Parts: sequence; structure tokens; C-alpha cells
Amino acid sequence: MTQTYQRTPQEPVGSGFGHDSTAAEVLEGIDLTGKLVVLTGGYSGIGLEATRALTAAGAHVVVPARRPEHAAAELGGVGEVAELDLGDQGSIARFANTFLDSGRSIDAFIGNAGIMANPLTRIEGGWESQFGTNHLGHYALVNRLWPAIAAGGGRVVSLSSSAHHRSGIRWDDVMFEHSEYDKWAAYGQAKTANALFALHLDVLAAPQGVRAFSVHPGGILTPLQRHLPREEMVNLGWIDADGNLLMDGFKTPAGGASTEVWAATNPKLDGLGGVFCEDCEIALPVDAERPRFTVGVAPHATDPEAAARLWALSAELTGVDAFA
Repeated sequence: MTQTYQRTPQEPVGSGFGHDSTAAEVLEGIDLTGKLVVLTGGYSGIGLEATRALTAAGAHVVVPARRPEHAAAELGGVGEVAELDLGDQGSIARFANTFLDSGRSIDAFIGNAGIMANPLTRIEGGWESQFGTNHLGHYALVNRLWPAIAAGGGRVVSLSSSAHHRSGIRWDDVMFEHSEYDKWAAYGQAKTANALFALHLDVLAAPQGVRAFSVHPGGILTPLQRHLPREEMVNLGWIDADGNLLMDGFKTPAGGASTEVWAATNPKLDGLGGVFCEDCEIALPVDAERPRFTVGVAPHATDPEAAARLWALSAELTGVDAFA
């Protein structure tokens, strides 16, 4: 008889943490000795803070990086660095095969790496780079690493963003082949994809003891903004002309790392999955009354039919599906 899993509601669990919590704070009292975490982008911005906090709690953190020498220098001896380019499906396969050959299991996978609002760039297959890297790269990596993730029986955390509000999946033109490119719509689509990926992965993975979550880390000034001119960030109200932070509610990198670390490790989430999280808590829907600074999750990012459709499209594009 096939076991069924009740869908986890988008309702807070009373985590005891919030907007100002840091990655180190959410890990207090949690012993990760002997646990292995794969954390993409774990050498920069909030990823670096997550790597440091997880390592301090006892975890061994593997940090895949497009520029491993640069990553190693930034990490300063923390974590294990390996070469991986999320925009290159061949590189993803090589990393995954090498990792699987090591015989190690993965207790938590955190898809933290990403690019944001860059000029139109096409990677292999003619894919628009934000969708191709942020979503398809992580989709393929998790599927290729699945034997190790399943053996660990832990969690997969996919970094989404408040930007998912900007766009659902553009089913008629996902890769901007027939319409004018909009860097923010492309980023929003990719962040919606990150949420839908976790939603459907949880459906597939729960029977094997693995649960998946998506998270909005909050607003943080990090190298993620490398493609944004200062003038644009001034016009957005994030900073002043001298580069000083203006936006009320922005977090430090240590604060921005808190929700992904919480989702990957906190026991209050045991038995749950497939939900969108923010401020170290399961997020409320956009139409609910929410605490200050929270953004809530839009209906198009919690639609199970859209999640299944995206999974099928991703499998077709990458040629990878661990559950087929």
C-alpha cells in the first residue's frame, strides 16, 4: 500500500526566532558533528556566513564553486571546496559523479548560489541564464546527487526570494526567446522556480525520508547585487548616493543566512516539508496579516500543479530525473 503524506500548511510553527536572528543563534544547542552539508555559493555573502555557522556547529560543509581557488581564499580553511559551475550541465555531472564515488551521504543540501538581474545571457542549450543557473543548475545537481541525499535522509533547502512575487513561470516563453528580456521578470521567474522545485521535490522525496523547503533570506547587500549599477540601487531606495544602506528591514549577511540554516537543521520542522519559509519561520500567504518586514508567499509559488509541470519541463530540458 502506498503511503500518503499530508501537505504541510503555510502556517508558522512557533520557532522562537525571527527577523533579527543570526545563523549562529539558530544553531545554538544543535550538534551537527558527523553531519555533511553541501552548500552551493557557500563562500560569499550569506553563503559564507552559513558555512561558518554550520562548521562551528560541527558539520563538514562541502562548498562547490565555479572558481575554487577564489572560494578557498574566501573561506580561509573552513569547509571543503570542489569545482562546480551551475551554468554548465557537464560540470554538474562531473561534480556529482566525483562526490558519489566518495561513498559519502549528504545530511543537508542547501542551494544557496545564484545570479540576479544580469543582462540577457544565454548558457548551453540557449537557456536564459537566471533560469538556467538558479533553477535548472540546482535541479540537475540535486537529482544527480540523489543517491547520497537519500542515504542521508535529511533536508534540501532551495533559496527563493521575495522576488518570486515579480513573476510566475512564463510557460509560453520561459527562456525569453519570443519577448523582450526583462531582467527582473527573469529573476522573479527563477525564484518562483526555486520555490516550486522544493514543493514538488518534497512530494517525491518524503517517502524516502527527505524533506524539502524553500526560503526567502531577506533583503541583504551582498555580491549578489554585482550586476546592479549604484544608480539603480539608489532609485530602488536601497542605498544613498554614497552607498550607505537606507532600506528599513535589510539584514546583515549573518541574519540573511539564518533562515536557510534554520530550515536545514531545526527539529521543529521534523515531519514537515514543501513549504516556503522566511525569518526562520514558515511563511504566511500574501493575503494573511503578517509581521512587519515579512513578504509572504504568493499563490503561484505554492501551486502543486505548477510544481509538477515545472519538474517535467526541467527533466525534459536537463535529461535528468532521479525519480523517473
